[in-house]
Amino acid sequence: MKLVRYGRAGAEKPGLVDEAGTLRDLSRVVKDITADALSPVGLKRLRSVKVGRLPVVRGRPRLGCPLAGIGKLVCIGLNYTDHAQEVGLALPTEPLVFIKANSAVSGPGDAIIRPRGAVKLDYEVELGAVIGRDARNVTEADAMKHVAAFCIVDDVSERAFQMEHGGTTTKGKSADTFAPIGPYLVTADEVRDPQSLEVWTTVNGQARQRGNTANMIFTVRQLVAYVSRFMSLRAGDIISTGTPAGVAHGMKPPRYLEPGDIVEMGITGLGGQKNRVVDR
Repeated sequence: MKLVRYGRAGAEKPGLVDEAGTLRDLSRVVKDITADALSPVGLKRLRSVKVGRLPVVRGRPRLGCPLAGIGKLVCIGLNYTDHAQEVGLALPTEPLVFIKANSAVSGPGDAIIRPRGAVKLDYEVELGAVIGRDARNVTEADAMKHVAAFCIVDDVSERAFQMEHGGTTTKGKSADTFAPIGPYLVTADEVRDPQSLEVWTTVNGQARQRGNTANMIFTVRQLVAYVSRFMSLRAGDIISTGTPAGVAHGMKPPRYLEPGDIVEMGITGLGGQKNRVVDR
C-alpha cells in the first residue's frame, strides 16, 4: 500500500494511492495515518479494505508528511561508501547516529525555507525506515519485523550551522522545513529488498546524486538492531539511513542551494519529491 496524508497543512486527511495512481480517501477507515495504523493490527485492517469502493479525491491536493505524530527522526551519517570518500572521511566502524528535530518535518512538495544567517544549504536524499512495532535490543535477525514501511526523507542540512558553530550535528539539521518526507509511505511488504533501491537528486534539472542502497555501509536491518541498543525505537519513529555521494558540500567547489532552486529527488518504488528553496 501507498499511504498518504493530503490537504492543507495542519488539516491533512488520510488517503492511499491505488495501483492506477488514483488518490483515494481513507477517512471512513482511519482518522489519520498514525503509528496505530502501521501496527500489525492496523495494517491488517487497511489491507482488508476494498480499495475500489473508497472515494476518489478530485484535483491535485497538497500532500503532507505521510505519517502523523512522528516520535523521533533518528539519522545516520556517512552511511554510503562514496559519500564518505567525497567528504574525505574514513569509513565509520559503527553507525554515526544523531537526532533530527521532528519540528523540521514538512510535506514532499512544501518549500524548503533557508533560515536567517544560512549560507551553506544542502540536500541529502535518504531512505527512511518507518518503525511499526516498538523495538528494544532487537537482533538483526528480528529487526525487519519492526519496520512497517519505507519513505523518502530529504535530510536538509545547513553545513555552516552543522560544522562551524561548535556543538553537535543536530543543530545544522533541524531548522523548520529541513525534513521533507513523502510523498507516501510504502508498506514494507511491497519493498522486496531495501538494499537494492536506486536513489537520486537533481537541482534545477541537473543531476547531483545517483546511488543505490546496496552501497550502504550498514544495512537497514543492521541499523534497526544497532539503534535499538541505545534507545527504544517506538512505533512512529523513522530511521533516516544516510545519503550517497553528490551533496553540495562534497562538490569542488561546493554548490550550495540558493533561493529559487528546485530540488527533486526519488527512490525506486517510493515516488519523488519536488521542493523550491525560499528565503525566510
